[in-house]
Amino acid sequence: MADKPQNKNHDEQFEEKAKERLKVRKEKAKKKRPEYKKKRVFVPVITAVILVLTGIFLAVHATFYQSTDDAFVEGRLISVAPRVSGPVINLLVDDNDVVKAGQLLVEIDPADYEVKLHQAEAKLAEAKAQLNVTEKQIEEGSSNVNQSYEDVTSAQSKLDFATKDHKRYTDMYKEGIVSKQDFDNSQNQYTVAQANHKAAAEKSKAMESALESHKAKAEAVQAEIKRLEAEVEQAKLNLSYTKIYAPQSGMVSARSVEKGNYLQTGQPLMNIVPEHVWVIANFKEIQLTHMKKGQPVSIKVDTYPDKRFKGHVDSIQRSTGAKSSLFPPENAVGSYVKIVQRVPVKIMFDEDIKDYNIVPGMSVVPKVKIR
Repeated sequence: MADKPQNKNHDEQFEEKAKERLKVRKEKAKKKRPEYKKKRVFVPVITAVILVLTGIFLAVHATFYQSTDDAFVEGRLISVAPRVSGPVINLLVDDNDVVKAGQLLVEIDPADYEVKLHQAEAKLAEAKAQLNVTEKQIEEGSSNVNQSYEDVTSAQSKLDFATKDHKRYTDMYKEGIVSKQDFDNSQNQYTVAQANHKAAAEKSKAMESALESHKAKAEAVQAEIKRLEAEVEQAKLNLSYTKIYAPQSGMVSARSVEKGNYLQTGQPLMNIVPEHVWVIANFKEIQLTHMKKGQPVSIKVDTYPDKRFKGHVDSIQRSTGAKSSLFPPENAVGSYVKIVQRVPVKIMFDEDIKDYNIVPGMSVVPKVKIR
């Protein structure tokens, strides 16, 4: 009987402690609840403010600037190719070498082209010698023709005299004034004069024909000389083409030739990349409303993230990129879906970029100030 009061006190103490722990928990819960409610209010408000400010900034930014990440550094790639075929006997450059315009790059064996040049020159010399002979023949023929004209004139005078003399003797013979012998002599002289005149005329025609033949031959030889002179010039050009020079200053890239290779005409050997580069930015058509030539541009090159290069809008292409492609779209179909097109815009650098390694193909992000 004595143990029951003790157990009862123990249970009461346990219940009191449990009530105290429950009370402490409720107080802690009451303290946390206002903080939680505050967070539920402040976080959305702050987020909304940030979004509004961001929207305002983007709206203002879009009003004064237009930008795109669809932009790349562009430049000319000059392909170097031989104009004659032959084996390479000397290679003077390697990949990434900087070359100047007119610098010797490759030499092709010139032996075959030297032989062809000598052959063409020999044929030309032969034709010129033949022309000299023909010109002498023309000179002699002209002299002979002139002499034949004089012979014809002389024969014509003798014929005229013999004709008059024969007529006079004929009249006198009819009247019995002269003898038969004198009449026959005058007839013989007339016949000889006719024959001499005919022979002189025929000889003159033959001389004229020979002269015309020599002149025609001379014209043919002159034409042949012009053709051979062209062959000589072509042979000289072909010989000069055995040395391949840099067409522009720049850096060598994509070299595919080695010493000893046999080259074919037009075979690509290497590219020369000039220092002059620019940016091609493909803006959406809706971004071009206020974009004009000459507007300033801030250019960010991915290779130099901490640098902003200055530039300006050089020109805007007069067709979209899709329209200028090899296979432009055909929109006259029933399944047409409108797509915002992009228009290439050419942007030039306003500052010297020689100290930076900016090469064609690099990604850039231009920002055009449109207002």
